[in-house]
Amino acid sequence: MDAAEFDRFAEEYRQLHANNIRLSGEGPEYFAEYKVADVAALLAAGGFPTEPAILDFGAGVGTSVAHFRKHVPRCSLTCLDISNKSLEIGRATFAGEANFVHFDGTQLPFPDNCFDLVFVACVLHHIAHAEHAHFLEEFHRVIRPGGGLVIFEHNPYNPLTVHAVNTCPFDENAVLLKPRQLAAAVRAARFADCMLRYRIFFPHALRSLRRLEKSLKWLPIGAQYYVYARKS
Repeated sequence: MDAAEFDRFAEEYRQLHANNIRLSGEGPEYFAEYKVADVAALLAAGGFPTEPAILDFGAGVGTSVAHFRKHVPRCSLTCLDISNKSLEIGRATFAGEANFVHFDGTQLPFPDNCFDLVFVACVLHHIAHAEHAHFLEEFHRVIRPGGGLVIFEHNPYNPLTVHAVNTCPFDENAVLLKPRQLAAAVRAARFADCMLRYRIFFPHALRSLRRLEKSLKWLPIGAQYYVYARKS
């Protein structure tokens, strides 16, 4: 990860993202909120504490904060990023709503067993694949026994997703992760009950069909996917 690369795009992140996904007919908020809503459903179904401690790894300017306040209002939210400029914007925008923390791109600056859930939203494709095992071990270290890990990523088998990534300025060095390989890496990091689900099948123009998406999570053509697992 290169802090300077993300500092460069911090102030214009939202507009760049909006321009890049315009073919979907949705704005960045739609893609940010569905992820947090999915996490809220997983927390509710998984017997998590009513006031979970959540780490948003690679939180950037705090895109997820408002959605966590809506869907998991009693959570304790920590936003971690390598970009100081992004964190400054996040602190100014969401003062008092989350704890914004800088890290050096190597070790998570937290003690063992301190989070109920680690949330990673489309971040790992910015990190060299050789480093993924290290970060998965770090996630395992800071998650409490029984806690969860949720990783959302772009699906390399969806052509519209690949086009969006290939034309996105802040994804210029991105390397997409194959879903089953990511799931296997999560299992190798000693997580249990690993689940792979595909998401986002219909653009805004076909939004009336989105009610079908819950029954399509097995279908590997969704624009994005997530891997969810627990620490035993």
